[in-house]
Amino acid sequence: MPGVLPVGPPDPISAVQAEALVAGTLPPLEQVRDGVWTMAIPFHAGVPDSTLTYVVEGSDGSLALIDPGWGVDLTLDLLEDGLRAVGHAIEDVGLVAVTHLHIDHVGAADAVRARSGARVAMHSAEAFAIDHQLEDRARDDEDVTGWGVPAALAPELHLRWGVGRRIPSVDVPAVVPDLLVEDGDLLPIPGRTLRALWTPGHTTGHLCFVDEPDGLLFTGDHVLPRINSGLGLGGRSTTNPLTDYLTSLDRVSAIDRSSSRAPLEVCPGHEYRFADVGARAAVLADHRAERQEFVAAALDGFAARGARPTMWEVASHVPFRGGIESMTGYLLASALAQTGFHVRALGRQDEVRVAAPPSRRVRG
Repeated sequence: MPGVLPVGPPDPISAVQAEALVAGTLPPLEQVRDGVWTMAIPFHAGVPDSTLTYVVEGSDGSLALIDPGWGVDLTLDLLEDGLRAVGHAIEDVGLVAVTHLHIDHVGAADAVRARSGARVAMHSAEAFAIDHQLEDRARDDEDVTGWGVPAALAPELHLRWGVGRRIPSVDVPAVVPDLLVEDGDLLPIPGRTLRALWTPGHTTGHLCFVDEPDGLLFTGDHVLPRINSGLGLGGRSTTNPLTDYLTSLDRVSAIDRSSSRAPLEVCPGHEYRFADVGARAAVLADHRAERQEFVAAALDGFAARGARPTMWEVASHVPFRGGIESMTGYLLASALAQTGFHVRALGRQDEVRVAAPPSRRVRG
């Protein structure tokens, strides 16, 4: 995900989560509502990067985990300690609901399922992406070649974005879901009303979960308080992830406005809880609009000179954090892909030249 936006972030609801973020530590287990808790699960790389996992207790005493975190041994230990602190055990988990297929959200799902017999639930588009990794990676490699990046950068891009990349990770097996969740479905948690809201953009099958009776909105990586989430970072999509994302921002804003408990408390996948998802969504949408203006201006400049640029050349005129020249690997690939989404949204694909593979170039 690209860096922190320069616009002021929303005020935290959870002071301890915000303080831990500044201090570079893991926030403690915290109760959100009766029967709802959150705990931080560190990334494979450790603190301060972590996923916020949510524990939801059903009326029968069973538990649902939303985004159980990275699939390493430490994760299970932390989950067990946290559940013990609220009077439960990992064997009480009957459902693992994942917002999207990224390893820091779904990685521990198989281990939890093996210990508890829980069902793993995700959107059908995420399951499709997991099943079609090989085809997607081949097309991602075509993208890398066509972007026209400097030759020295291409091998790492192929490794991090194309043939070398696996969903959800190179070191954790793909997760096969037991339950496919579609837009509007209720999660099977006794006594709870958690409704799935399909919010494509970050990935094609990204889900948010709305608990209107408790006034909660679980947003995964769709809306975060300080971070501008990357787009198109899952399986290949037949639609434009940028357009999908903006539509999804409108959807969560509308849910917030229509809720009898508005403003909903936003429970994101990272950082800290906050309120007024509509205000934050507007900031994120404005950022995308500004980025699109830079892409349009770059295309106008090349057109005025009678030039047909590559995607790399267009992206070189877009003010990504640190500039495109400072990026490598997955971050660079994401920036180039997102530049392409803006070009498509502008309807100006024909103005961008697809670079030929090296073996096809004619030498003078």
